Amino acid sequence: MTVNSDKYYIPYLIPAAILTLAFAIRLPVMMRFWRIDPNVRSVGGLLLLASAVFYCGRPKTLGAMNRATGVANIAAPVLYTLLTLFCASCLVMIIHWRGGDPRRVRRTSWTIGIVYSAVVAGLWITFAFADAPVERLRDLDTYYANTPWMREHILLYLGAHTIACAITSVVTWSWLRQVSGWLRAGLVLLVIGFILNLCYDTVKLIAVFARWSGHDLDWLSTYVAPPIAAVCALFIAVGFILPHAGEALQRIGTDYYHFRCLVPFVKELEPLDTGSLRLPRRSPISRRLVQRRTQISDGLLRLQPYMEPAVRERALAEALARREAPAQAAATADAVAVVAALRRMHGGAEAEDAAEAGQTKAPDLVAVSKALRRSPVVTSFRARSGPADHPESVSS
Repeated sequence: MTVNSDKYYIPYLIPAAILTLAFAIRLPVMMRFWRIDPNVRSVGGLLLLASAVFYCGRPKTLGAMNRATGVANIAAPVLYTLLTLFCASCLVMIIHWRGGDPRRVRRTSWTIGIVYSAVVAGLWITFAFADAPVERLRDLDTYYANTPWMREHILLYLGAHTIACAITSVVTWSWLRQVSGWLRAGLVLLVIGFILNLCYDTVKLIAVFARWSGHDLDWLSTYVAPPIAAVCALFIAVGFILPHAGEALQRIGTDYYHFRCLVPFVKELEPLDTGSLRLPRRSPISRRLVQRRTQISDGLLRLQPYMEPAVRERALAEALARREAPAQAAATADAVAVVAALRRMHGGAEAEDAAEAGQTKAPDLVAVSKALRRSPVVTSFRARSGPADHPESVSS
């Protein structure tokens, strides 16, 4: 079943584009730490080589390389060289991730480089001795499985790829218990990706071994292996992207949540007119959050001379009596102290020495803001202290 039909062949541009996207997402970090962090270099090299494998693995690209050089199937050692270098980069990445004695890391990395350089040399030597005059863009592995020197050529790249993926998947799997969160999720996807790479090698080898025994399982190599390779690329690319992208999205989500939670606090301090400039909505949420926290801190600094420790202590006792958790009760007491200080300030009370008035510990602004809106203790204190105007919202 040695066919070259495009009917069932999957486009390699899809995994190539996914891997390129992963490389592009990590590019700012790589540019910043390329010289000082070997981990950054190894991951960058891995993604770049993986992208190159899929770009060059397209049948149209393979045919173009053959025509450009005038040598039938010259694209095979080119593609397998890129794949072998990808294997080496996987092992080097694992070595750097594991860390340890820098001398041992360098020595092991050099050993990997020498071994896989020898594999690359073997690929070109075996191809030079082989007789492969018929161009095969999709089923070269099985078509030439029994051809002297091409047989060794094929086994050499499959063996190097299998060993690298096996080691990488086993070592990565062993790290899963040591990490958590987004990093763990990324490692899980990497493990799946490298295990699927082993499935790719297994399918290829079964088809080659079948040829040796006189059977025809070429369809495994031609139609099953390429989709597996594409899925591998998806898992590996997302595995590298997820820890960084996930943490970034989580940080943005947390910043936005805190930004919105601080609305009641900003509303409460509006009468102080701290003079903080509003940032445009297109400003990064992290910057807007810092501006909002600064605005609140400035307001608290102005209120400090009007803070009454006794008021806070009574509010804390009331909150604890309502069975609020200690941290929540502290936030409730801080909220009551802020409301009381504002009323004292606008009631014309005399300011006290800032060193003697108020608390010295910085409050949890988000927790205090929630208490200002939701706490029954704060509501009760407002009712006892008399009416006041409190706008329902503040521009975000």
